Amino acid sequence: MSLVVQKFGGTSVADPDRMKAVADHVARTRRQGQDVVVVVSAMGKTTDDLIRLAHDVCDDPPGREMDMLLTAGERISMALLCMAIEEHGVPAASFTGSQAGIVTDTSHGRAKILEVRGDRLREAVAQGKVAVVAGFQGVSIERDVTTLGRGGSDTTAVALAAVLKAEACEIYTDVAGVYTADPRVVPSARRLPSVSYEEMQEMAATGGRVLALRSVEFARNHGVVLHVRSSFTWEPGTWVNEEGTLEQAIISGVTHDTSEAKVTVAQVPDRPGIAARLFGALADDDINVDMIVQNTSTGGTTDISFTVPRADLAAAMRVSEALGPEIGANSVTADAEIGRVSVIGAGMKTNPGVAARVFRVLSDEDVNIEMISTSSIRISCVVRAKDVERAVQALHAAFELDRAPA
Repeated sequence: MSLVVQKFGGTSVADPDRMKAVADHVARTRRQGQDVVVVVSAMGKTTDDLIRLAHDVCDDPPGREMDMLLTAGERISMALLCMAIEEHGVPAASFTGSQAGIVTDTSHGRAKILEVRGDRLREAVAQGKVAVVAGFQGVSIERDVTTLGRGGSDTTAVALAAVLKAEACEIYTDVAGVYTADPRVVPSARRLPSVSYEEMQEMAATGGRVLALRSVEFARNHGVVLHVRSSFTWEPGTWVNEEGTLEQAIISGVTHDTSEAKVTVAQVPDRPGIAARLFGALADDDINVDMIVQNTSTGGTTDISFTVPRADLAAAMRVSEALGPEIGANSVTADAEIGRVSVIGAGMKTNPGVAARVFRVLSDEDVNIEMISTSSIRISCVVRAKDVERAVQALHAAFELDRAPA
């Protein structure tokens, strides 16, 4: 009998009615002859409410206790979903991350999975039960409860699918799949029937909010086939696998992100070791740097600009300003009014001229490009935040993404 892992996000289990709908779908899947392991997120805005509650009682909550608090949301969901599944006459058993054997490192709030010991889940499935696992959490090698950070439930689901050798990992959310752009920005955006791991990684890394980047990386590394679907319509969604689509479109999608900020370290000496010291200090403070641009040297000095998540801007400024005098910087400035627009497509590898077309479209829209970053299948541009939506709409239209490739 084949096994499928089904992951349900917070909106999918936001209230008792949604919980019952999910239970009905899980029970029907089980009756159709498939073994099922379910990964569930906290209901609705439960995690946000718990974070707010923590800050109501403490200005700077300790990481260990914060993780202990936040994992309560998923434990509530897993227990309620098991009850709802049992109502359909299908046996179910709930498991916390630690009970499911998810072992992590000791980094609270953003732990990484080191090992998955799936014995208890295998036993439950062998007994004919649906195993319901609390997402987003595990237990550290020091036996503390940990959380996996943003998108952690996706990562939990993919990790379990890999270890249990599932036929597929179905990610249920509030959208019907992966689109050529955010439908809220581009109403004519088209759902993609399939994308490659490589394309999905770039989309997740540049603002696509359907899947968390870590989960896509995990799926690619372990060959887990993903199926992104809606838990509101249950219609087929977007498959994510090694091959992607056979349509071979030059561009698969346009993504955007307005959650980043730019830091500029001005007039540092243009000599070896400066960038290493700057970015080494940022890495030591666990600050994730994305795009980096170093200007051409003028008079023996240069400017270094880089982007970070806006949530890390204060920490990035603190580190950069502290290091400024040591590396001879003239000034350190921040800019939070930026956004990133990216075009992504595997066909870019064999079709020259995409970059020129992107720049021409943005120029025609009077959108100024401040930074550029590329990979073999992606072109990203940093622009003013106020210009992001207009840029996305123009690029989507220019590459005719509302039409299915011939």
